[in-house]
Amino acid sequence: MLSIRLISPADNHAMAHVIRTVMPEFNCVGEGFSINDPEVEDMASTYNAEGSAFFVVAHEVGGAAGAGAGFSGAVVVGGAGYAPLAGGDGTVCELRKMYLLKEGRGFGGGRLLMEACLEGARAAGYKQMYLETVTAMKDAAEVYKKCGFEYLAWPMGETGHGGCDLYMVRDL
Repeated sequence: MLSIRLISPADNHAMAHVIRTVMPEFNCVGEGFSINDPEVEDMASTYNAEGSAFFVVAHEVGGAAGAGAGFSGAVVVGGAGYAPLAGGDGTVCELRKMYLLKEGRGFGGGRLLMEACLEGARAAGYKQMYLETVTAMKDAAEVYKKCGFEYLAWPMGETGHGGCDLYMVRDL
């Protein structure tokens, strides 16, 4: 079973692991990719600011037969957040670092993360949500389109992620 919650400092290591596992899977490791952002080390502090939030999705394990001898708890398998778009006008936020480990895909975790981010961004007063991704993340782009995002011909703001080649936005 999957659960979603706001990130806590105890989740920083797990979320850094998610980012550092998923990004290389799509050859997103060099200059201009979010894997190199300083915030990867401390996502909880970074997104504990006005107009920002970061959520983790965890797989609940334990107790039942086959779950392991006495092991129980929640294993973080992904996350996503939003924050003001750098270089924006304050009405646009950016969907940031939405990543799921392979073992966390296909169970609705992406939908949970997206719903939480959209709801939070609306409550924070944003009018639009923007995102950047790469062509190699085809499944992610399909999810974004199903959630109402539309392609842009050029990037918005000043994210510093020059390695991205797809830009999308949606009204909130």
